[in-house]
Amino acid sequence: MISKTMKKKLLSVLLCTTMISTMLVGCGSKSAETPAAGTTEAGTEADASAADTAGSDEAAEIYMFISSPEYADAINELIAAYQEVKPNVVINYETTQNDYPTLLKAKLNSGECPDIFSSTSGKEIGTYLDYSYNLADQPLAGAMTDSVKSVMMSGDEVHGLSIKGNYFGILYNKGLFEEVGIAEFPQTMADLEAACEKLSAAGYTPFTTGFAEWWVYKHCFQTFLDAAGKDDVEGLVKKFAAGEAKLSDYPEIYDDFFSFIDLAVKYGDAKPLEADLSTEDAAFASGTVGMMLGQGAWVEADILKINPDIQIGFDGYPVNDDAANCKIIGGSDQALRVNKDSKALQPTLDFLNWWYTSDYGKTWFKDVAGVIPPISDAEAPDMEVVKQGSALEASEGTATLSITYSTDSFHQAFGEIMQSYVAGTIDKDAACEQIESKWVELEGAE
Repeated sequence: MISKTMKKKLLSVLLCTTMISTMLVGCGSKSAETPAAGTTEAGTEADASAADTAGSDEAAEIYMFISSPEYADAINELIAAYQEVKPNVVINYETTQNDYPTLLKAKLNSGECPDIFSSTSGKEIGTYLDYSYNLADQPLAGAMTDSVKSVMMSGDEVHGLSIKGNYFGILYNKGLFEEVGIAEFPQTMADLEAACEKLSAAGYTPFTTGFAEWWVYKHCFQTFLDAAGKDDVEGLVKKFAAGEAKLSDYPEIYDDFFSFIDLAVKYGDAKPLEADLSTEDAAFASGTVGMMLGQGAWVEADILKINPDIQIGFDGYPVNDDAANCKIIGGSDQALRVNKDSKALQPTLDFLNWWYTSDYGKTWFKDVAGVIPPISDAEAPDMEVVKQGSALEASEGTATLSITYSTDSFHQAFGEIMQSYVAGTIDKDAACEQIESKWVELEGAE
């Protein structure tokens, strides 16, 4: 699902009518030139009708600039399959992660809005509303699951679609836990610390953190924010954005979240601020690390490529001494958007409708991307994180996908502040003060 060096590199995939060429910006990046899985002539002919909503075979060029480079290989295959359906449509695909919000805003400010771009779902749907096409009357909107559609909407309008649904939590090595005598995944912080001590005493590293990635912190933080916000997490976020609340007022954040980060640093990677996603993948797959932070189903395929025998477990983040707070989180945190002023508007809509409604598109989520489908009429992949996440959701429910209540501009600033805290250049109170300031600066006026 993800190439190991791809995470921080800028990837451009240019698809022409007779060939696929992959252009990578940055040294050491790996191209993804795999032909589309299962795209035989018969298969693409069967899907062709789903793409013909405009009834036109005219030449068109679509520029797709999105985040989530972990799905670059899968999107490569998706575009290659569509090329067989619409050979006169060229899709220029570009993806990055760390600097995506900044790069997108630079493009928008220069008048170069991509035909397809991405944002966080939820609040950020409103941030780019002036650039975004209302998809409510499109077939793809009818194909979405209700939970996905709910975070893609502004009023009655639909302004996004998703590559996937998600479960967020901690991946753990069941084999190591059993070996050191941990019978079940810890549900409280005290039990989590005890598990770390057992793993460490047996010569294993309890955590790999990914703390070099700003987005890992938001994935970890949201469970603690949920516990602090209880029944009105969105209301609490609005208070922070308005400058009406302090982090120190909420022990689930001021005490518990920072204690969790301290624990992860103490029992984690030797150099936590050099541990990016590829480092996490390799460390966890090595079989010497107990738990992997900040990730979800999107890493499972790559881990299994390295170590097919690893026994992957999945559960929530322990928060404090209340085991009820230890819940996984489910939902769709990323939205793809359509430029309402696109010169290739109809071809862009045709492509996205085909993706969500064609036979190939419906199987792509499971068989190629290996993700939880965001559409109703599709099967989920046979993956441990998905199966265990689904079982936990059914038995215990899920916590709120609270990262959607803030924009990625805030989340990136939050992650960078937490990196300074992990580095020891600021203390907890300074980190809280800076986070509060950024919440007001970046979110308060919206």
